[in-house]
Amino acid sequence: MRKAQKRKIAIISDAIYPYNKGGKERRIFEINSRLSTKFDVHIYTMKWWRGGNVKKDNNITLHAISKLYPLYSGKRRSVKEAVFFSLNCFKLIFEDFDYLEADHMPHLVLFPLKVVSILKRKKLLVTWSEVWGRDYWVKYMGLSGNIAYLIERLSVNLPDTIISVSSHTTKKLKKEFNVKSKIITIPNGIEFTKIRKVNESDKKSDIIFAGRLLAHKNVDVLIRAVELLAVKNPKIKCLIIGEGPEKNRLEKLTKELNLSKNIKFINFLDKHEDLYALIKASKVFAFPSDREGFGIVVLEANACGVPVVTVDSENNASKNLIQENKNGAVSELSDEAIARNIKKIISVGISKKKCIDSSKAYDWENIARNAERVYQA
Repeated sequence: MRKAQKRKIAIISDAIYPYNKGGKERRIFEINSRLSTKFDVHIYTMKWWRGGNVKKDNNITLHAISKLYPLYSGKRRSVKEAVFFSLNCFKLIFEDFDYLEADHMPHLVLFPLKVVSILKRKKLLVTWSEVWGRDYWVKYMGLSGNIAYLIERLSVNLPDTIISVSSHTTKKLKKEFNVKSKIITIPNGIEFTKIRKVNESDKKSDIIFAGRLLAHKNVDVLIRAVELLAVKNPKIKCLIIGEGPEKNRLEKLTKELNLSKNIKFINFLDKHEDLYALIKASKVFAFPSDREGFGIVVLEANACGVPVVTVDSENNASKNLIQENKNGAVSELSDEAIARNIKKIISVGISKKKCIDSSKAYDWENIARNAERVYQA
């Protein structure tokens, strides 16, 4: 008797792990690496690798449907990349699959994929990380942000099912766009067991940040907070781990404030274990981002036993992961407030066990099982 053929999942995302190390890329990698034992998983993306247009990676088949376009133009996401990658998504018409799922960014991708889903008679599932809304689009792009907002508003009506990464995003979809289609909330996760096995690094720090160096991450606010803390603690150490369009500006600011002995910049690390080791060797994880659809790194820091200071912003879903005096603090977005909360945590301390316990439920194994149920429904 022939073995039953696995059902095929087609995932569409312009950026993938490990070539790009953001939250959505980690989610796609972690969930689908686990689903690949039961499903035939194919990811359609840009040409991030050398060699042929199709390659096998971690039991997942990767397809390059377009050449590699830079994700950013200056400090903003590239419109050119969004347009050209979206146009290449029409190639999915010639592919066979049982399930069609896409990441919602860039929103333009969803328009050709809706055409594909109709022609192929397959439902379109879309994972939604965050909702921007008109005000944020205009702040991000100026007057042309109104066009981007219209695209976002139209795109929410295209999926047959939306998979939201947080209750925060689910509420904003309903509030901002009055979405009527089915929304399933499946949060992001962490490699909890793996994190717990990692040993602490010998490279100690007082404060650590890890993430893309983008404007909305507000790493400049953290740098100015370190300047304030250094007045009474001139030996205070801060690690900033990441890459992005803001890096040169942030390094320049650090030099201008004479903080080169206090703040060290490190590029993204090849191994997650190395990042976890550095987090475990720190006292506070600072995450001053004012726009997050979830905030995986907050959970990772807590799983390392390290409390988190994040900010109280309407668009920051990661603040919902923090309970005051249990696993961190939610701060006003200012250098003074960030410095005050960091100082309080370093001085008073927060139980490592409480931090760890707050992150246990988010193990990727649990998240993948929830995602599997969507395909089995």
